Amino acid sequence: MSRYEELAERFGTPLYVYDLDEIEAARRDLTGALPEEVTLFYALKANPHPDLVRALRENDRPCRPEISSTGELAAALAAGFRGADCLYTGPGKTPDELREVIGLGVRLFSTDSVTDVRHVGEAALAHGVTADCLLRVNSVTASATSSIRMTGTPSQFGFDSETLAEVLPLLRATPGVRVSGMHFFPLSNAKDEDSLIGEFEHTIALAATLSADLGLPLRFLDIGGGFTVPYAVPGDRGSYPRLRAALTAALDTHFPDRHTEGPEIACESGRYLVGASGTLLARVSNVKVSRGRKFVILDAGINTFGGMSGLGRLLPVSVRLDGDAPVEPASLVGPLCTPGDILGREIDLPVLESGDLVTIPNAGAYGPTASLLMFLGRPAPTEVVVRGDEVVSVSRIEPRRAYDTVTGTRPPTTAGAAR
Repeated sequence: MSRYEELAERFGTPLYVYDLDEIEAARRDLTGALPEEVTLFYALKANPHPDLVRALRENDRPCRPEISSTGELAAALAAGFRGADCLYTGPGKTPDELREVIGLGVRLFSTDSVTDVRHVGEAALAHGVTADCLLRVNSVTASATSSIRMTGTPSQFGFDSETLAEVLPLLRATPGVRVSGMHFFPLSNAKDEDSLIGEFEHTIALAATLSADLGLPLRFLDIGGGFTVPYAVPGDRGSYPRLRAALTAALDTHFPDRHTEGPEIACESGRYLVGASGTLLARVSNVKVSRGRKFVILDAGINTFGGMSGLGRLLPVSVRLDGDAPVEPASLVGPLCTPGDILGREIDLPVLESGDLVTIPNAGAYGPTASLLMFLGRPAPTEVVVRGDEVVSVSRIEPRRAYDTVTGTRPPTTAGAAR
């Protein structure tokens, strides 16, 4: 019996297995590819499981948390971070959540609009503190023409770069905040190292130009991410042997005094750090043929592995194949009562029967918390964290409804973060 078969027998399916050794290897590879001075943030949106977040803290070069909700803050705190370690992002921060997170020690925010900065300032004043705001910049230009573009178009994310001169006086005059730097995130999942290097070089040059033109000293500069790993298909994490030298050269050119005068440089990553650590195990519930097409029905669907809620971003997954086993075309579907519950349409699959175990690799990022967990009320998948042969933890997300029928007050915003 294989290790995965043993775990599936022990804990049932659907089952996520996360390998902490792989997470440490990914962190070590990525920090090794970056200049030593660069701070690396982990984007909890990829996977907020506290054990995975803790693994990225407990090492000689820890990642800091990049969070976008009070629930993600709760996960970061549960993993041993302080609020002061976190970068809080997102275009729609509410007054309630800002008051809560500032009360829990968060002081660094990426902001996307004048009103966003004002909301941060109001919450900071209510606590008698000053918050540091990075201005997320939506550049009018870009370098890479491939990958997932996150800049250069109308967007809810960031200040349009051509408007910064007009709004900067308003931002500087906002009570309770200090404009401390810039945040860029121009692309996600870069196609190759050349694309990634080109984008970083463009970002660094643009940040230096904006800083000089606007008279805006930078204490902190987040140049974003784009590090890649396959998603739900076999393959290896991206490799970046030339990145460190290229980043160092770009920073030396545009920020030669950074070691004494700033800015502090940061990158961020989600999927690269955790994606390859996860394997999704599912069992075949049924196999049927309809009008000449075969459907393999699993006990895991878009409620378990939704690819950002199953909106067509996942297809197709790939089942791990063993050696020279024969394959056949079939659609891999889930158990939900909707025709949209499709993980792969007409993909190569081994010849499967009811009860067989299916393994989907590179499933450590954008898994349960990016899925339709509550749709149809099916239980969430079990998540097992391992280190070598040791089972570190076993958990399951349990949604619950919170009522307060007496006072009519809101339930705590972090209630859903508990595991």
